[in-house]
Amino acid sequence: MRNRWHQLRGLVIAALVIVTWLGSLVGLLSLPLASLPVWLWPLGTLWMTFLYTGLFITAHDAIHGTLWRRHRRFNTWIGRIVMAVYALLPYDRLRDKHFQHHKTPGRMQDPDYHGGGDSRFVPWYLHFMRNYVTVGQLVGMAAAFNGLLYWVRVPPANLVLFWAAPALLSTVQLFAFGTYLPHREPEGGYTNRHHACSNDYPVWLSFLTCYHFGYHLEHHQYPNVPWWQLPRKRQQAQQEAASL
Repeated sequence: MRNRWHQLRGLVIAALVIVTWLGSLVGLLSLPLASLPVWLWPLGTLWMTFLYTGLFITAHDAIHGTLWRRHRRFNTWIGRIVMAVYALLPYDRLRDKHFQHHKTPGRMQDPDYHGGGDSRFVPWYLHFMRNYVTVGQLVGMAAAFNGLLYWVRVPPANLVLFWAAPALLSTVQLFAFGTYLPHREPEGGYTNRHHACSNDYPVWLSFLTCYHFGYHLEHHQYPNVPWWQLPRKRQQAQQEAASL
């Protein structure tokens, strides 16, 4: 029984993220905003941003086959579905680029790298987004927005605050804590072959900022470890360093 639970934990955690995102989205899109204080609206946006980031992290774990290790094809289908509802991102293209990132992190061939151009946050973010966003995706998202607005009759303020804005803000969150901070070149140059570092946030803050994706060196060292096990790898690495 314990072994079966160990095999299914990743799937259960992924299901929890997806169900929480879906339930929150349906509830917030139907929420009568006029009955709530305006200061509460941004809280809903931040909550959905966090859940959209969780969707992407779930697809990221699917790329590494950690949702259900015994059925790798299942990971692919879950990843495709999650990326479709996240922002119509083509999962297979994302998977190929992510494996290239792991192969050549922080180098010219890395699709997540700034490519030798401007390494400041905004220019690097825009370069990063150009590698993943397609015209077809933008057209599809515009069509989905208008479909929800005119056919489903979702109020426009709800759509912007709890659907469009969180999806966009989550890309900033993912870039900041999963690419920019871990992979920007430190003074004196990179010190490991992964061209990566990890933050020193406590576990609770690491979870809130980006589902432990900021423990990024550990992710590159152990790419087949799911996001929720990265704190343990981080702790082990710290203990080993302290014992030297």
